[in-house]
Amino acid sequence: MLGLVKKIFGDANDREIKRLMRTVEQINGMEPDYEKLSDDALRAKTDEFKARLEKGETTEKLLPEAFATVREASRRTLGMRHFDVQLLGGMVLHDGKIAEMKTGEGKTLVATLPVYLNALVGKGVHVVTVNDYLAQRDSETMGQLYNFLGLTVGCNLNSLSHEEKQQAYACDITYGTNNEFGFDYLRDNMVLYKEQMVQKPLYFAIIDEVDSILVDEARTPLIISGQAAKSTELYFSADRFVSRLNAEEDYTVDVKLRSVTLTEAGVEKAERAFAIENLFDHANVLLNHHIQQSLKAHAVMKRDVDYVVQNDEVVIVDEFTGRLMSGRRYSDGLHQAIEAKEQMKVQNESMTLATITFQNFFRMYRKLAGMTGTAKTEEEEFKKIYNLEVVQIPTNRTMIRDDIPDVVYKSVNGKFASVVQEIVERHAKNQPVLVGTVSIENSERLSDMLRRKGITHKVLNAKFHAEEAEIISRAGEAGAVTIATNMAGRGTDIILGDGVAEVGGLHIIGTERHESRRIDNQLRGRAGRQGDPGSTQFYLSLEDELMRRFGSENIMGMMNRLGFEEDQPIESKLVARAIESAQKRVEGNNFDTRKIVLQYDDVMNQQREIIYKQRREVLYSDNIREIVTEMIKPVVERIVEAHCPETEVPEDWDLQAVVDYAHATFLPEGSISKDELWGKEKEEMMAFLLRRVNELYDERETQMGPETMREFEKVVVLRAVDSKWMDHIDAMDQLRQGIHLRAYGGTDPLREYQFEGFEMFKEMIDNIQEEVTKYIMKARVESNLERKAVAEGQAVDNKSEPQSKKPARREERVGRNDLCPCGSGKKYKQCHGK
Repeated sequence: MLGLVKKIFGDANDREIKRLMRTVEQINGMEPDYEKLSDDALRAKTDEFKARLEKGETTEKLLPEAFATVREASRRTLGMRHFDVQLLGGMVLHDGKIAEMKTGEGKTLVATLPVYLNALVGKGVHVVTVNDYLAQRDSETMGQLYNFLGLTVGCNLNSLSHEEKQQAYACDITYGTNNEFGFDYLRDNMVLYKEQMVQKPLYFAIIDEVDSILVDEARTPLIISGQAAKSTELYFSADRFVSRLNAEEDYTVDVKLRSVTLTEAGVEKAERAFAIENLFDHANVLLNHHIQQSLKAHAVMKRDVDYVVQNDEVVIVDEFTGRLMSGRRYSDGLHQAIEAKEQMKVQNESMTLATITFQNFFRMYRKLAGMTGTAKTEEEEFKKIYNLEVVQIPTNRTMIRDDIPDVVYKSVNGKFASVVQEIVERHAKNQPVLVGTVSIENSERLSDMLRRKGITHKVLNAKFHAEEAEIISRAGEAGAVTIATNMAGRGTDIILGDGVAEVGGLHIIGTERHESRRIDNQLRGRAGRQGDPGSTQFYLSLEDELMRRFGSENIMGMMNRLGFEEDQPIESKLVARAIESAQKRVEGNNFDTRKIVLQYDDVMNQQREIIYKQRREVLYSDNIREIVTEMIKPVVERIVEAHCPETEVPEDWDLQAVVDYAHATFLPEGSISKDELWGKEKEEMMAFLLRRVNELYDERETQMGPETMREFEKVVVLRAVDSKWMDHIDAMDQLRQGIHLRAYGGTDPLREYQFEGFEMFKEMIDNIQEEVTKYIMKARVESNLERKAVAEGQAVDNKSEPQSKKPARREERVGRNDLCPCGSGKKYKQCHGK
């Protein structure tokens, strides 16, 4: 049926390409005129376009002329003229979509078209790459083109000083990595002065290798952390205990879920080892947690696969790219458990100061686009989460690569022996070979086997990150043998050496299927660029991770019955279909996981947006007295509501509690009395108290001087917001860790998280308002007021004033001599009734 519909109406992708081709023809028609322009006349186009935009013309109307300008400028400065398919890619990016373009089709040059057009608006365009090397390379190379046309280009590197970052962001176009853009956003929302911010409002971003950044890294949030002082001895105690346990007897490992569970025997051993009666008692929650993390560190997390030990540090290896993720740490104590396992110094657990997922960061841009060689398999995810459509761009030349069917072996040993034999044979005829492995461990194993055969080769894995672009760029030279983990060297073209096309071009060998078809397609895509010859083939074994997770036992039994040897391959469409089916299932599971991560982070994101928006208002306002008085008002209203409930007659209202709280929080001792409140309605009482607050506010401003008061207001509000927000992030993290247990009670954990998260957020806002009120109205200020010092709690001294107490919010009236409902054990008059 679908095939019939496509025949009648045509494929949606084809229709889109046909629509865009009309504009390509228009641009091509302009080319002869633009070729005749002098350099100065071509440069003058930039000012002309800017003037037309200011008069209300749209970027869509300008597109053909702007693209024609960039194409001609590129030919003159870079010696590269955009192909028609590259113009297509540029239009797709300008439309805020994903352009899927095969490897070697010149995506870096494609980006110059929409980048130039959108930079004319003057709001800043960000070009996002996967590493600093590519950001620097592209900003320098393409910078020649932009500079020729009168635009400024910056490169946002991790090593830049604060002033250099501000300069990079002030440029029309800024190149940088996803991490750096995200961290700068978080840091901007922690500054004490607006002058310290580096980013403009997020306008337009083009993401190179968009699948890597928006899909592969979507589960890993960006986190700015501070140290939380906790003892590290328990990690070593748990490690010593776990290292004595026996697999199967004391614990079981679930390969699919990557989880470990103690058996009954293991639990008994733990109880004896730590001299406790019940490991699952509430008092032993922390110990149980440490044992579980230590078990995971020993039984699941593998050195040189999941992490490497480098310079006395445990460094995470990205499971998708094989790159080292310096600065990232496993959460929830797992990183410390691995450090204890490796007999290293255990670093303190950290406290989260600010965090955001890439999903929510990039959705903040007003316009977003991306490009990659492989996006179609994740089209549903791009559409649902980022509202990004995928458009497949035709290749400039016909693809002639030969994708040879997979071969499957009984064992890993048989597979690698065959891979080495294949490399030896192709190397003998001078054909270059690129071998993709899924782990550092496998790349080093293969390297040893090749060394024994006398084959000269290069190993490219996370341990040699610095040289990866150079190594990968030479992988197409005659006789070259290169071993690379997954997609190391993405973004670097492999150009064939002399005589290589005649011997078949670059041959790609995959040593294991990845759980995502897209990663496999990326590896295949390294060969056959721009119409070059090339070939690819995957070598698999029934002992591979993906095969074990999805039932290779049946095929293993069949191969044993038929008497297959270790190095004897099986080629079967049935096996190929089973592998693809397994990959689709895993992709679906991973999408669901990322969707759940996003649903939970959306709760925090709504709260983050409110806090950051209000924080910016404070930073950018010259006078925030109105903001402060709006924060004081609900504090006054809450105390009156708490002690003068509608359910009681006015004669029973606890007016003394209102007076005591007012004196402790926002008025000088003795400034009001119970008698002054007597006989007033609630609204009258609130108005009376707020009037007295405003009078005192005026007095304090007169004493301090307006300038000092304005600075003091900002100090107090920023300190209150930042400290309470950090505590809230931590509390929400703790809530999320345990919320899944609610499912056992028949409730939806996500809804519970949303509801409780909202209640916690409201409580945090109340706490911020209360703290601001107390400090604004009660704190004494030193004359040499500095925002930074006060924000760190060094310049405010309020010891001479009575400390405020939180109002006891009561449903029933509590007598002065009754026990305080807060649970302190004190009488109400000596506690919250003070």
